[in-house]
Amino acid sequence: MTIQEKLYSIDEFWEIAHLAENDEKRLELVEGVIYEMPPAGGEHGEIGANLLITIGSRIRQYKLGHVTTAETGYILFTNDNGKDTVRAPDVGYISYERMPDRLPPTYIPLPPDLAIEVVSPNDKPADIEDKVKDYLRAGVHMFVFVYPSTKSVYAFKGNEVVRLSGDDVLDFAPVLPGFSMRISEMF
Repeated sequence: MTIQEKLYSIDEFWEIAHLAENDEKRLELVEGVIYEMPPAGGEHGEIGANLLITIGSRIRQYKLGHVTTAETGYILFTNDNGKDTVRAPDVGYISYERMPDRLPPTYIPLPPDLAIEVVSPNDKPADIEDKVKDYLRAGVHMFVFVYPSTKSVYAFKGNEVVRLSGDDVLDFAPVLPGFSMRISEMF
């Protein structure tokens, strides 16, 4: 749902997103336009938490980088034309190699190395396609869309896309070398 058609910069978006009346809302900035994301349902939240715990513990165990949860904004683009984009994947990862210091208190100024989105029943195919385009354009190394309704995933690595389900195994290399996960474990 579009909040307003005026184009906002990242700084303006930060201010609006942190107003008291927007405190409980999930917002994203896409091409300078603010979109409200409805709260996730229980199934969505549980799948996201399972992924965060599983992937996050691997990242922490091997001291690979920063792992983030939903509502963490990553700046995918800043444009001279005022069409900035900030996305908030359900699970995000950025390596220490790319960001060795602590994460900033504001939006992360780089796209993630890995972005995972759990698809909600109200997500429209066009919105999912827009996210795919944004992540590709931003150069995200790997992004995964998890579909609870079919218990399947679409994994994008560069120009390669695969659909996996059931006992298929998703290999997170080269983003997370040596780490893989059965699709059935996500659900």
